Amino acid sequence: MLRFHNYDIVFQEIPGEVTLAINISNCPNRCKGCHSPHLQDDKGEILDESALENLLEKYGNAITCVCFMGGDGSPDDVLKLARFVRRRKGELLFVLIKTAWYSGKPELYQNAQHYFDYIKLGKYIEKLGGLNSPTTNQRFYRIENATMIDMTDRFYKH
Repeated sequence: MLRFHNYDIVFQEIPGEVTLAINISNCPNRCKGCHSPHLQDDKGEILDESALENLLEKYGNAITCVCFMGGDGSPDDVLKLARFVRRRKGELLFVLIKTAWYSGKPELYQNAQHYFDYIKLGKYIEKLGGLNSPTTNQRFYRIENATMIDMTDRFYKH
């Protein structure tokens, strides 16, 4: 079962999108130097289709993307919610909400490329830096027709 600590409307995590970023708790990765160590605890409200629907109704057309920040401890639940957003998108043609997942895992979870428009992969390694560092091990992908296109360089500080 997924739980979320909080959520916010953000503009940097997914380039060109107004994103509802949902911070999922119970992170199993335990990265040294983690910027959100409070998300390692299994605390917060339950994140299910009902809770997600409430958030989507609250923000309506003000958002263009939903990003699941974490969820590596329950990847099947993350995929289920991404499918929910996609089904909802198909039913309400005027709602064009994309889906994204910030995962700390080094590899793509099975078939995830079919449910997301964007995916970030890779554990945070303090000495390599985050997505905005040219030395990062993390990768950010846009997905088109199940093909992953690396867009990590869009985060580098110039």
